[in-house]
Amino acid sequence: MLPAMRRDAREPLDLVLVGGGHAHVHVLRAFAARPEPGVRLTLVSRDLSTPYSGMLPGVVAGHYSPDQAHIDLAPLAAAAGARLVHDSVVGLDRAGLRLALAAGAPLSYGLVSIDVGICPDLGAIAGAAQHGIPVKPVGRLLPRLEALRARCREEGGPRKIVVVGGGAGGVELVLALRARLLGDAAAAGRDPLRLGFALVTAETVLATHNPRVRAACRRILAERGIVLYEHWRVAALTDNAIIADTEDRIPADAVLLTTHAAAPRWLRQSGLSCDAGGFVAVAPTLQSVYDPHVFAAGDCAALVETPREKAGVFAVRAGPPLAANLRAKARGEPLRPWHPQQRHLALITTGERYAVASRGPFKAEGPWLWVLKDIIDRRWMRRFQMS
Repeated sequence: MLPAMRRDAREPLDLVLVGGGHAHVHVLRAFAARPEPGVRLTLVSRDLSTPYSGMLPGVVAGHYSPDQAHIDLAPLAAAAGARLVHDSVVGLDRAGLRLALAAGAPLSYGLVSIDVGICPDLGAIAGAAQHGIPVKPVGRLLPRLEALRARCREEGGPRKIVVVGGGAGGVELVLALRARLLGDAAAAGRDPLRLGFALVTAETVLATHNPRVRAACRRILAERGIVLYEHWRVAALTDNAIIADTEDRIPADAVLLTTHAAAPRWLRQSGLSCDAGGFVAVAPTLQSVYDPHVFAAGDCAALVETPREKAGVFAVRAGPPLAANLRAKARGEPLRPWHPQQRHLALITTGERYAVASRGPFKAEGPWLWVLKDIIDRRWMRRFQMS
């Protein structure tokens, strides 16, 4: 572990936020509301707008425009007094306290916080890089979905659409795709019945949710004509099929992958302590367990004492404790631990304006839950709209 560095109080502390994820947008908002004397803030982000994952299924289904589900980072950074560097971090020199950028000159830091999400790990499935559409990163997904919509409107376009991954994200995505593509077909005067949809999962669908929620979602999938394949492990993709490890095949003209995501390689290559998946190992304070100058939050981080699934709700809720502890670290004050709740309310949307609620043993469903989720999501987005 690197020792804590003494800093000349007359010199500003360079706090660099790497990535514009859910936790970092809260940090920017917190520093906009209450600037920290003696701290010089920088945001490094590959993208100039950041998608809110909670609204992605609604964008796919056509309930929201992409702009409604994206946070514009430039005005948020400006409000926080932060310099915005439009670039990607590709390495971290822990001894020299410098960040290597893909295009620009190295960037010095006194404190660095990492919230870069996850990236596709397509090596686990043969042919995935050539024939699959990974859901992460979301910024690259939406243009590919628009291209898929255009192809589906063409004569002889894709007919069999398959989503791989039986978590809430996979369930929401296949239902949203069905709603959007069937609507497109009807608007174009084509027979919607020519399109077929399937959801494939290596485990039980919604394995982390209670049996009543699983039963409700199985029923909804069946009512929508979506074929569910459980305990079906994908080994390979071709241009017209997915192949299981048992060599069974499912016809597929387009395959979307919500599984097999990984941490950016540069995190482990930088010598940071990481878990088995390459995610930055952090204490309950969100500080690296190995380097006191490094913090991490969101999907790229792994809470070693209280592990949690990779879910947007935890990235969102990490924002306030991360902002508080970055401020405390800059002041030389003690950090406070964050213990995320074990159970959280999940609102699983179903393509139409309908949702299933899940929390521990609780289950409910209905249009009113979609309205509730819409209110929650829009309210959250409004907090970060500075323009």
